Amino acid sequence: MGVMDFVRKIASKKSEKSEKFKQMQEEDRLETMLHERKKSANRREYERYLEQQEEKQIKAELDRIHKQQSKQMWRDKSILKSGNSILRNDRPLLKEKNIFKGSKPTSSKCSMGFFK
Repeated sequence: MGVMDFVRKIASKKSEKSEKFKQMQEEDRLETMLHERKKSANRREYERYLEQQEEKQIKAELDRIHKQQSKQMWRDKSILKSGNSILRNDRPLLKEKNIFKGSKPTSSKCSMGFFK
């Protein structure tokens, strides 16, 4: 039963932690709500406008960064830099003759029509 007690202790600690986290979130939400209610309607609208403008700038900057990273990724491809072609074959295994071509199956259990 020692293992079960250990598992129960871990589960209880996890549930305590999640309850404490939910409680802290609720306190933070209430504090933010109280702070917002103390402001005038004009101030709240003005702050909302500033936040929207900031979000637009952040999104534009992130788009620029993503495009730059994408271009850099395609520029840094080693396959493209080395000039190796996929069609060119340097592997001797692929140049060998197919030993199975034209041979018939040795098993009599095979009843597939394309081997006959």
